[in-house]
Amino acid sequence: MANRSNNGQQAVMSARFFQKLASGVPGVLFTYWLSADRQSHRYPFVSNQVQTLFGADPSVLNENADSVFSMIHPDDAGAVVDSIQESARTLKPWRYRARLKLKTGNYEWFEAHSEPERQPDGSTIWYGQFHNIQHYKELEQSLRDSEAEFSFQAGFQKLIARLSTEFINLGFGTIDQCIDELLTSIGEFFEVDRAYLYGFSEDYSVMINTHEWCREGVPALIDTQQEVPIEDFHWWHEQIDGMVAGNRVVFIEDVDRLPHEAATERALLQEQGVSSLFCVPIRVRGKVTGFFGVDSLRRRTWREDQADLLIIVSGLLSGALERHRLEEELLNQSIRDPLTGLHNRRYLMPRLDEMLGRSNRRGEKFALAMFDIDHFKRINDSIGHLGGDYILQRFADILLRQTRSMDVVSRFGGEEFIVVFSAVEQGDVPQLVLRILEAVHDERFVFDEQAIAVTVSAGVAGIDEFADSPATPDALISLADHRLYLAKQAGRGCLVDASGTLRI
Repeated sequence: MANRSNNGQQAVMSARFFQKLASGVPGVLFTYWLSADRQSHRYPFVSNQVQTLFGADPSVLNENADSVFSMIHPDDAGAVVDSIQESARTLKPWRYRARLKLKTGNYEWFEAHSEPERQPDGSTIWYGQFHNIQHYKELEQSLRDSEAEFSFQAGFQKLIARLSTEFINLGFGTIDQCIDELLTSIGEFFEVDRAYLYGFSEDYSVMINTHEWCREGVPALIDTQQEVPIEDFHWWHEQIDGMVAGNRVVFIEDVDRLPHEAATERALLQEQGVSSLFCVPIRVRGKVTGFFGVDSLRRRTWREDQADLLIIVSGLLSGALERHRLEEELLNQSIRDPLTGLHNRRYLMPRLDEMLGRSNRRGEKFALAMFDIDHFKRINDSIGHLGGDYILQRFADILLRQTRSMDVVSRFGGEEFIVVFSAVEQGDVPQLVLRILEAVHDERFVFDEQAIAVTVSAGVAGIDEFADSPATPDALISLADHRLYLAKQAGRGCLVDASGTLRI
């Protein structure tokens, strides 16, 4: 009787001893028992920390472990059970990480370590502990986030450097290809669905989609976004004003939540499938000339610095467009006559070489007409050089009106002009030239209230006339110039070609 009492006291003291010992451990110490048939389980011993952390009564867990398993995060629960079953089968140590629900209602990460031991009846007992590793998981996530952010920033800088190099090495005529490459690269990098560039008319009344990239499977909008009147969209017009006056970025986080006054814009964007978008102004020479934008067709979380990153892209675009415009102006100054705006000899001669090459390879026909304003020195002497400039400009206007965009119209020097008629038969050219002579005849030239009589002579040479001799730009021009001289000799105000003299 005394021995039984002593044994009971020792058991109580032993349980108290282990609880006191376990109370000094940050985590939860436990023994976990699983029946041989895997149908019942309990914690023969579990430290009081389980109540402090999770609000679970150790005495209840002594009988049934279900309440602990109910605290496991739903996404982790299945894998935890599987790992215990595997440890019971193989008797390998059980180590696992899972999220457990605290008394506060929040889930935090815990890590368990235990050693299994098979019992004579086929059941299994694990001796171990589990402790909170939330801090380490947060640090781990922070490191991953930092690494991902570093990788993102490095990738963005590398992308901008590559695109900058392409724009720096930009040659004449390749700006469109470079813009297309930029939109493709930016669209794929930010994983958006569309990236595009719009231009504004001078008075900001119209916007035009000039370039567009779309993710595979996303319908293009560029064909429907030409000459779009901004006045029809009042809310959007206010956003444009903000771009122009304040250099502001337009960010629509959720198209469905646009204000009531943007009902028209909301309907259009919903029709286009847009969920959210960014638009960033493009400036050339200090003036907003358009905007660069990206669309997302799905709800997404944008980076907090998304606007800043897109501003860097728009700055790259702005610089490239400004440089290209300057280069175009310089190029135009070098190949255009400053008085009439027509192309000059520097532009004409390479074009003639190109046309001769196509004629040799493909048999393309063309003809050259040289025009000279009759008695131009007499006109200069009578009304002065400003009057002479006026006549030259008016004749240049006539040439542009009477020719096609595919023809090359140039001022060759002084009062001489050359028109190269593309894709024409030799027999059709006289009528084209006579039409120009007739237009000059019908035009009323008045300078300082003084009417001036103006006529023009012309000489024509066709590529067909060089079947037996090599054709060169100089040979064509020389033949046309000789026939122009013959037209002057024939009384002026006429043309001379291979067939002879023709008058209007």
